[in-house]
Amino acid sequence: MVPFLKGMKVLDLSRYISGPFAGMLLGDLGADVIKVEKAGVGDDTRSFEPKIHGESIYTFAVNRSKRSLELNFRTKEGQALLRDLAKEADVLIENFRPGTMEKMGCGWETLHEINPRLIMVSISGFGSKGPYRDKPGFDAAIQAMSGLMSVTGDPDGPPMVHGTFTVDHVTAIYAAYAILAAYIGRQQNGQGQLIELSLLECAATLLLSSIPDQAANGKIASRVGNQDRYLSPGNCYRTMDGAHILLIAGSQPHFKALCEAMAQTDLLKDERFAKQQARFQHRDEIDRIVGAWIAEKRAEEVQLILEQHGLVCSRVENTADLIKNPQLRYRKKLIQIEHPIMGNVTMMDMPYHFSALDIPPQRACPVLGQHNEEVLKDWLRLDDVQLEELKNRHAITQ
Repeated sequence: MVPFLKGMKVLDLSRYISGPFAGMLLGDLGADVIKVEKAGVGDDTRSFEPKIHGESIYTFAVNRSKRSLELNFRTKEGQALLRDLAKEADVLIENFRPGTMEKMGCGWETLHEINPRLIMVSISGFGSKGPYRDKPGFDAAIQAMSGLMSVTGDPDGPPMVHGTFTVDHVTAIYAAYAILAAYIGRQQNGQGQLIELSLLECAATLLLSSIPDQAANGKIASRVGNQDRYLSPGNCYRTMDGAHILLIAGSQPHFKALCEAMAQTDLLKDERFAKQQARFQHRDEIDRIVGAWIAEKRAEEVQLILEQHGLVCSRVENTADLIKNPQLRYRKKLIQIEHPIMGNVTMMDMPYHFSALDIPPQRACPVLGQHNEEVLKDWLRLDDVQLEELKNRHAITQ
């Protein structure tokens, strides 16, 4: 069966994570994604640590299933070549500061005129309009502004940045989702469109009920550490051997099962813990009881007892544990990608499974400019003489 995005042509001009990851999601599903990079240096992330044999793992992680084209954006010839490519594209993804594409003669109005079917995705920190339009915006700064940092960390400690690029990732997923919606819509009306996403707006969606709670009840969401925000007990508890177990047992059936697991069914009769609302009001007290029981046992024993009683729990594991995770390995989601310089690299595959869709083998992140001639021959049907002329005019690299 043919991958359902086979035939989709995507120009990915974006940098860092949000745009490139969106492009990778499309490429993994069969789209022909061309990573268009600055001549000579490529994506800024190619210089980022950590590296394998001089190649950035950061770049590798979000640019799988693409081909690389080096293009000199500063020359008129390079900008004209980009417009020619846009004529052939179904999708163009960019995350420059607002106004940058216009300065290159490749803004939405221009590209829409030469290709009315083009779907253009513009990602920025704050959007193309508004008082913050020209502010630079990166993941951590957006976490701070959006309120995500204010709800992350211990109650008595400072706000904390998430342990990964949460905002960039969710923005990329929203971008891919919007692209597919626009692509389906174009099949119905034949028209492309401009899709704008801002990191701030995407980040704010992660606050879920906190925004209506603030608007309606005036309640500022606060940091609760590892405690569950709505149920108790729900926390991360330390075991005798120094591990940590995350346990969620706030519902009535789960709390009953926990009391039975701890052989402390008398807690069910205690008015402080008998009902869900009462437990939440006395969450520190119930946490001390559960924590004391777990602290007397080793992690393996605790997890076995809790799981035998049908409780939701997990040992807190690190990345060394993750790449050995038997569930991920059984589901074949830790894949090996062969890179021409880095060698064989392990990474996570797409998280979804299709019952009736062939997924093409994922290709490694391309080396800078690896597919220059190949792309221009495929997309623009240029011959060797025309390619040599572009090189002489410094539109593309040698």
